[in-house]
Order: sequence, then C-alpha cells, then structure tokens
Amino acid sequence: MGVVNVTPDSFSDGGRWLDPDLAVARGLQLLEEGADLLDVGGESTRPGATRPLVVEELDRVLPVIEALVAEGAPVSVDTMRSEVAAAALERGARMVNDVSGGLGDPAVLDVVADADAAYVAMHWRAHADVMAGHARYDDVVADVVTELGQRVDAALAAGIDADRLAVDPGLGFAKTADHNWALLRRLDALAVLDLPVLVGSSRKSFLGTLLASADGTPRPALEREDANAALTTVAALAGVWAVRVHEAGKALDALRVVERWLLPEDQEGPSA
Repeated sequence: MGVVNVTPDSFSDGGRWLDPDLAVARGLQLLEEGADLLDVGGESTRPGATRPLVVEELDRVLPVIEALVAEGAPVSVDTMRSEVAAAALERGARMVNDVSGGLGDPAVLDVVADADAAYVAMHWRAHADVMAGHARYDDVVADVVTELGQRVDAALAAGIDADRLAVDPGLGFAKTADHNWALLRRLDALAVLDLPVLVGSSRKSFLGTLLASADGTPRPALEREDANAALTTVAALAGVWAVRVHEAGKALDALRVVERWLLPEDQEGPSA
C-alpha cells in the first residue's frame, strides 16, 4: 500500500504532494515502483495534529482520487469521516482505510457496507491532538487484540462482510515506542481475529528514536527507509497481508527477499 499524503502537515512529507497534480504523479510513481494499492489521505494524524474541516479534506482528496482512478489505479481512501468515505467511494475508491476503526465516525461503517467496499479497521483510542494521553495498557498486545476485535464486531454488525475486512494494530497511535515494538514482536497474536493484517510502520517516530544520533537527535523521517525495509521483511515473515509504505520500491525489494526465502526447496529451479 503506497502512501499518497495530500496534506500540508503530515509528519514525513507534509506539503510535498499537496498540489493535486503532484499527488497524482506521486501515486503513479508508487505504482510504477510496485505498489498494489494507493492510499490517498487528506488529514494528518501525526501526534498533536489538528483536524481539517470536512470541506478541506474533500477538496484535497477527491481530485486526486478521480485522476488516479481514471488512470486505472486501485485506490484506498485514508479517512475516518463518513462524508469523505462516501464521496471517495462514489469516485471509484475501492477501500476505506479508517484509522479510527469506526470510532471517529460510526456512520462510516454504514457507508462502507452500503457501497460493498473493503474496509481496514485500525486500533485507535483518540484523535491525534490528545492520543498521547491514552497510551496506557495493562498488556498492550492483549488490549489491542481485544479492542480491535470490538471494532471488527461493529463492522460485521453494520453489514460489512468478513471477506472485505482487514485490521491494523495502529503503530504509533496512542502507543509508545516500547508498545510498538511489543506489537511487532507479537503480530501473530492478531491471528485470533482471522483477518488480513495491515502494518504501517513507515517513517514513524519510533524508528527515528531507534536510529538517533549520538546526541539523541532522532533520525529525520526521510532517512528511515532502510530501517523500514527491515521491518517490512519482519512483517512479511510474520504473514501480514500488506505493508503501508512511503517508498514502494524498497519495500518490494524486501518482499522479494522474503518470497525467495520461503520458496520450498522442491520449487527451486537452476536459476532460482
């Protein structure tokens, strides 16, 4: 899943693709690099971010979605608003990637069900401006699995078929770096939900902290790609359905390594 941020304030590339033409070009570049799906979002969810007006979010994402769909691109809309989800699906998006799992706007579940679209429910506890205060868990892995299961139940109750659902543990959302690492070590715990798993670690702050310089300065967001490629390898070996990335080429290289690693010996040819 290739990230197309049509925002002025995203933590990693805010403003770079705010112009619709640049965003479309970026999406097509990600497809050329090997992305299978483009995730177009118009609201930054970085820690501390304030929300745009609904009309602002619509104005940001709809022209980009329309243009990418016209080019034949498979598109997901990254939104937690039912109005934005409905408009995006009407314009050809195939999936709603909802970081709130339906908690931000419960009507989004009905929109997805009515459109017979796919849906990703992410683990979430609060909006970006206050989520840091909600990073308290008895057992982060068990709590995330339980709370995600509740969101899955809500999606099913709304009429979204199980074969159109996926889940995301929500790395960085109301979670400390230690919480993120605990979840990555235990991705297998999500198997109890019996749904495809999406992992979005790309460029996040816990990688910047891990790669900090000697004086403690976090590694800049645009310089975390190699570390994320390593995490892509780990996630793929854990059997996840998809990884959400800013650079599709490096992620695909990692996935090719995993694919070759897992190839049964009896399928190896002389050139394999």
